[in-house]
Amino acid sequence: MAHIYIRFDFGTDEEKAQQARHKLDGWKQAFRLDKRLLYKLDRPENPAGEAAAKPETVEKAEPAAKSKGKTAEKSKGKTAGKTSGAAAEKPAVAASNGKVGLLVRLYFSSHEKLSEQRWLARIPSEEPFKSAAPKIVHQDDKEFEATDKQFEALG
Repeated sequence: MAHIYIRFDFGTDEEKAQQARHKLDGWKQAFRLDKRLLYKLDRPENPAGEAAAKPETVEKAEPAAKSKGKTAEKSKGKTAGKTSGAAAEKPAVAASNGKVGLLVRLYFSSHEKLSEQRWLARIPSEEPFKSAAPKIVHQDDKEFEATDKQFEALG
């Protein structure tokens, strides 16, 4: 069975990368592509320290809300959880102003050649992927080993 990689470069557009990730998740679930379609986001310039510091501020805000009375906690408990989740998402998007890439690995067996060809044609032609300069890397390309190592390193 051969791997084929599709590399997308979203530049600094984190929102498009998240839309692409969401679309891949939908396809993976709808078409039962568990091990056949794998992807990993690549953020080479994103410092890991900033991303780890942001969730701590959200955790500190929650105990302050819990210190209020039980009646206030019951009425605001559900909305506070939603706002803190949304607040956690926005700083994460703002923190990653570096480049965002997406590596997609297609892993079809030899008797699934038609499915492989269809997915190779479909993924780069869909909307969030079109503008990301798709690059298909086959197993016999000279960039394949480097791409394969990069995919495994993103783990």
